[in-house]
Amino acid sequence: MSATRSPAGIRLENLTLTHGRHPAVHHVSGRFAPGSLTAVVGPNGAGKTTLLRALAGLHKPESGRIAHEGTARIALLPQLAALDRAFPIACRDVVMQGLWPRLGAFRGVPQAERDRAARALAAVGLSGFEDRPVGSLSAGQTQRLLFARLLVQDADILLLDEPFNAVDAKTSADLLRLVREWHGEGRTVIAVLHDLDLVARDFPETLLIARDAIAWGPTGQALSAANRLKARMMAEAWADEAEHCHIAA
Repeated sequence: MSATRSPAGIRLENLTLTHGRHPAVHHVSGRFAPGSLTAVVGPNGAGKTTLLRALAGLHKPESGRIAHEGTARIALLPQLAALDRAFPIACRDVVMQGLWPRLGAFRGVPQAERDRAARALAAVGLSGFEDRPVGSLSAGQTQRLLFARLLVQDADILLLDEPFNAVDAKTSADLLRLVREWHGEGRTVIAVLHDLDLVARDFPETLLIARDAIAWGPTGQALSAANRLKARMMAEAWADEAEHCHIAA
């Protein structure tokens, strides 16, 4: 992985995201600065995962836009539950999926890239797991495997959806070290998180969202008691059947 990065940031301009025209993220504007390390936090149903999918190009905005600053490769770490661990695939093949954007899904993989996959597995503590089936891994080992796939993607912008959820403390600590390394290399890292103590300790910037952006900026300010109360009150007011989103002309 390269130690020098081209600056890569993302701007949100009055962004609205919906599911069947029902609001998920509502008129959000702001900027993930190049090289920033940002936590995205908020109550359940706040639109955090939908926002990450939109940043990855997997969810089309209802209105507004997502503007990329600079030319950047983007990689998404989905929630652990999104991986079908019953599918018969070896760890090496999961890691090499990270090469598809550059090599294509149906081309032969050069030995140099196979060696990169092996080094990525070693970097996350899974040396020798190349031929192990994914279904034989624990939750913590599976998350390490997904981080190895991120390593070979060598992306400029990394989108992490609950990267430390449902894994043991040692795995969380090891993976957090990787996140710090990525940040130190100048990559832009955006992570959906629930552990506010971890956010306060390790993430300089925070977007607190409850469909609307409640606060976005330095973590200590964004996670003030007043902002957290506002987010909770907004969540408690959500109806099970929200109205369609109407965009002002």
